[in-house]
Amino acid sequence: EELKEKLQKYVDGVNAHKPGFIKVVWHSKQEGLIRSRVSGWRAATAPVVALFDAHVEFNVGWAEPVLTRIKENRKRVISPSFDNIKYDNFEIEEYPLSAQGFDWELWCRYLNPPKSWWKLENTTAPIRSPALIGCFIVDREYFQEIGLLDEGMEVYGGENVELGIRVWQCGGSVEVLPCSRIAHIERAHKPYTEDLTAHVRRNTLRVAKVWMDEFKSHVYMAWNIPQEDSGIDIGDISERKALRKKLQCKTFRWYLVSVYPEMRMYSDTVAYGVLQNGLKSDLCLDQGPDTENIPIMYICHGMTPQ
Repeated sequence: EELKEKLQKYVDGVNAHKPGFIKVVWHSKQEGLIRSRVSGWRAATAPVVALFDAHVEFNVGWAEPVLTRIKENRKRVISPSFDNIKYDNFEIEEYPLSAQGFDWELWCRYLNPPKSWWKLENTTAPIRSPALIGCFIVDREYFQEIGLLDEGMEVYGGENVELGIRVWQCGGSVEVLPCSRIAHIERAHKPYTEDLTAHVRRNTLRVAKVWMDEFKSHVYMAWNIPQEDSGIDIGDISERKALRKKLQCKTFRWYLVSVYPEMRMYSDTVAYGVLQNGLKSDLCLDQGPDTENIPIMYICHGMTPQ
C-alpha cells in the first residue's frame, strides 16, 4: 500500500518544486528485481546510474568517491562498502572492509580483500572485487554496451554475480570503495515468492551455460543437478551467448586465474558439500584452525573451511 497513493502524493509534492526530479516506472505485472532495475535504467538520463535496493541508507559523502573513479575510467563498475542495519532496532552495525565474491551455487558472499590491497597499507584504496553483492553504480552508456542485466532471469538471484563475471571477462573491472558507505537491512521474510531457491537455481544455470565454459559442471555439482536432462527450463540464452561473442570476452578459466584465484576448482569429485555428523546434526567436518589443517568437528556454517 505504501507504493500506491502515498508514494504518488510524495512524488507529486517533490516534483511540484523540482519538475521531473523523481520518475516512477509502473509495471502492469510483477516483473521482479532484475527486469525492474533495467526499467529504471531505461528511464534514467544522467550519465551515471546507481542501482540500489530500496532498503538501504546512504552515508554522508558516499557518491563523490564513486563518481571520481568512474570519471577516471568509465569501464569500472563500483560497489560501495556495506554496513548492516539491524532489523529489530535499526541500529547501524559496521561491517569490516571486504571484496565481494560467490560460491559455486553462485550465492554472493563477502571476501577478505586481496593481498595486493593489504600491501598498499591504505584503507581508503579501492578494493578489487571478483563480483557484486547487488547494489552498484555504473556509467549509463557502458552498462548498455556491456549488456545490462540478463532479463531472461526471474525474480532475483545470480544477476549480480553474472554482471561481475561479465564485466571482468569482457574488459571492465569491479571495485568496492571503502570511502563510499551504505547500510543495508536484511528482511526476516522475503514476500515475493514462496520458493526463491528455484528461481536462483534457474538463474545460476543460465550464468553457467553462457559464461563458465567447462566450469559449468561445478555449478551443477554444487546444486546437485545432472548436467544432462536436468529438468530445469532455463529459457533462451542465445542472445546472451551472442553478446559474449560480440564483446570478444575472455574465458572463465582466465577469470578464475586472474581475478578470483581464491575460488576452489575441483576435479574427479565424487561428492560435493559438507560432511554432517550423523549423531549431532549441528556439527560438521571442518579443516580447523591449525596451520596443518587437522580436521575437527565444528558447528556447521557452510563456509570455506567446511
